Amino acid sequence: MEAGGAQGEAAQPLLIVPAAHIEEETAVAPSINMEIGEVAAAEQVVTPWVVSALDGVIDYDKLVDRFGCQRIDAAIVDRIARLTCCPPHRFLRRGIFFAHRDLDTILDLYEAGEMFYLYTGRGPSSESLHLGHLIPFMFTKYLQDAFKVPLVIQLTDDEKFLWKNLTIAECKRLARENAKDIIACGFDVERTFIFTDLNYVGGAFYENMLEVAKRVTFNNLRGIFGITPEDQIGKDPYFRMTRDVAPKIGFQKPSLIESRFFPALQGESTKMSASDPNSAIYVTDSSKQITAKVNKYAFSGGQDSVELHRKLGANLDVDVPIKYLNFFLEDDDELGHIKKEYEEGRMLTGEVKQRLIAVLSELVARHQRARAQVTEEMVDAFMAVRPLPNMFG
Repeated sequence: MEAGGAQGEAAQPLLIVPAAHIEEETAVAPSINMEIGEVAAAEQVVTPWVVSALDGVIDYDKLVDRFGCQRIDAAIVDRIARLTCCPPHRFLRRGIFFAHRDLDTILDLYEAGEMFYLYTGRGPSSESLHLGHLIPFMFTKYLQDAFKVPLVIQLTDDEKFLWKNLTIAECKRLARENAKDIIACGFDVERTFIFTDLNYVGGAFYENMLEVAKRVTFNNLRGIFGITPEDQIGKDPYFRMTRDVAPKIGFQKPSLIESRFFPALQGESTKMSASDPNSAIYVTDSSKQITAKVNKYAFSGGQDSVELHRKLGANLDVDVPIKYLNFFLEDDDELGHIKKEYEEGRMLTGEVKQRLIAVLSELVARHQRARAQVTEEMVDAFMAVRPLPNMFG
């Protein structure tokens, strides 16, 4: 099998996607904007493009119930650990990757000796990634190592040309720069194929696109994504329709794993934005920049005064430093201790922020060291269409 070739019959795809990509099974579902934006009575808005909660807390139970996903429960986490002989990633232990579609099917195939491949991607529209962008790649790295399976990473530079005020040349350049950050996460070049749409579309890949396009009507698009006649047709995020279309063209439905949202520094009621560098921690930030951003902008669930905080404690549901530590602090015991002390008022916001600053500074510095080692030749190697004899096992 060659990287980028047609899907093998024995290899079912497992997509790694953020929770904003939760979708209805049927192509005649109401608009996502309607389904979540209006039905939720303005409590929260979750679409492929917009995520917000007026009270600063996303109701994940509501998302799971509304869109018919299944929870990733302790039994699934234990089964993954048993099958891979690897300790479960903290994203699994803590329910950060919290929902799935047909993950049990993937595990059944794996246990029976069949194989699957991983798929994820990125739309390259900025010079560098922020920490939220790293989440799916960090988890995919764990899955690749644990299951020893191939990985396909798609960079949708063509989509960004349509969405952003960028030239094609600039989109292609940003794709390679983003690829360096992705490679720095430590993926195995013998099991990983990275491609950009502008460089790769054609052949079997383009044939698959045509098979999908032939079976998707404007009514489908309007029903699933809320597309209007004024929208550019190139904006269609078509891979979210694969579960509906795949059986119609002779393939198995891909399984999905969905993660919790990674909030902006200002909380879940706001959005991380490249136009506001203070809304996120970027992998290019210095330790000084990280310190300043966390201290000044990270939304606190602590009380307004030390006296009141000692009495009432912190609201962990809205506290951004706690949310970030939940993603990035490896030690479960330490995390549990911090949460208990902070919630009961014995630990102050400043102390929690200092621990977060240390964790993020170490993480970003480690990424920067790895990124500095990625050469143009390494990018070419990951993107080369070539035999991958060691992709499984």
